[in-house]
Amino acid sequence: MAALVAGGGSGMPAAAAGPPSAEALEQCAERASVTVFREGGVPLLDWRENLEFDGHGTLWVAHVTKHRVEGYAPDGTLKASFPLSGPGGIRRGPDGMMYVNFGVNPFRPHGGIMRFDPTADRPRPEKFIDGISGINGLAVDAAGNLYVSRELATGVLKFRPDGTRDEEWTRKADVFGTNGLEIVGDQLYASVITSTSSPIVRIPLNDPAKHTRIAELSPNPLDLKLLDDLTYFRGDLVVASFRDGELIRVNPATGRSCVLAKGLRMPSSVRVARGFGDNDPRRDLFVVEASGRILKVTVG
Repeated sequence: MAALVAGGGSGMPAAAAGPPSAEALEQCAERASVTVFREGGVPLLDWRENLEFDGHGTLWVAHVTKHRVEGYAPDGTLKASFPLSGPGGIRRGPDGMMYVNFGVNPFRPHGGIMRFDPTADRPRPEKFIDGISGINGLAVDAAGNLYVSRELATGVLKFRPDGTRDEEWTRKADVFGTNGLEIVGDQLYASVITSTSSPIVRIPLNDPAKHTRIAELSPNPLDLKLLDDLTYFRGDLVVASFRDGELIRVNPATGRSCVLAKGLRMPSSVRVARGFGDNDPRRDLFVVEASGRILKVTVG
């Protein structure tokens, strides 16, 4: 993604319905406060790319430039860490295991997916899928199928629980340039980083050929958002705008959108806090940035 960074953006894009024609996005009615959970280092050189909660009190973070996966306690203490080359999307599976992409770089010829037990005293990653390239985001459905995004290719990759590739599903999910992935019920939502309209796409898990754009968040090509990861929060999607330093809230039914938080420094992933100390999943989101910071965003 660093190759796509185009400097700080000024725009606040669109609201609408199906997909909305873009007008300047307004601030959301609900107030959001931002606090620093962990400070960062040198921007881009201290790039924390993705995060996920394991439900057992640990926040797992993919540190793409330091080539490691980190586990944090609710008080901010680093409690676990292990090396991994270019980690990206990280998600908890229905089996309780954590899955994490490696080799994340659109120009890198080799990557795959590792998995590890987050409850182990010393988590040890094991290779689950190998030999895929140009990957980024990750989602896991209730049946254990894995979905992988690719920024510079067409088709969201689907892997069955045994690690085999579902080629037919991938051919039908023929969306180019996907980044963040989130599953809500029987729908997969994907942000598209390469399109100048900054769309979010809905892909039915049972009929991926019927994918549709639910929102377009850029009013013109100069307001390209560089949409990154997204999460489901209080019935809406919250997506990170890497370029503008915003969290954008999107109603998946209508496409209406607003800015939930701004002033962030290249946010790359946002997740709802679950099973993480006294953080409330009804109010608290966590964000990682290419600045290296980890943020807590409290809504309402």
